[in-house]
Amino acid sequence: MKTKLITLALAVPLALTTLTGCSMTDKDSDAIPSAGTSTSRDASDAMEKVSSGIYDLIGVKGKTSNSRPGVTDCSGKDTKTYFRIFHPWSFYPTSSSDLDTAMERLKTELPKQGWEIVEYGPDTSKNKNINLTADNDKKKVSVKIIKMAKDDPPMLSLDLVSGCYKVPDGEKVERF
Repeated sequence: MKTKLITLALAVPLALTTLTGCSMTDKDSDAIPSAGTSTSRDASDAMEKVSSGIYDLIGVKGKTSNSRPGVTDCSGKDTKTYFRIFHPWSFYPTSSSDLDTAMERLKTELPKQGWEIVEYGPDTSKNKNINLTADNDKKKVSVKIIKMAKDDPPMLSLDLVSGCYKVPDGEKVERF
């Protein structure tokens, strides 16, 4: 379990740097898209709703990790007024045979809900984990889902990250 926590701690910053949303980007291909104006709390609540919607698409029984969204910086922007929301969580199916079903449902159902799949296939690890990366331009959110079939227990690892928010005038970014 300790190894999984260390792995998650290392994976979140990697996910945050890689999940900039390929099709969500503005004219500059490295630019993080604007997600509009919001408080940190409201943006966090919106991210939980997005995660909940993805959970509903999984369509098989299981349990999730108990994680909450967090706040991170927008690269190159004033940290007092700009922020991004990230939400890493995991899904553990009741039956390991349901892991394939869950991943296939996500691959099929995400596009029906406004997501564009921008990457799908095995990674370069020795386990050849299946990775799915999708962007939702309307919600200004990207998700990276990794099917970890050879883990004990098998699971889906999900990392969501928003575009860059600006807090309303007169407010500061709340960190949590």
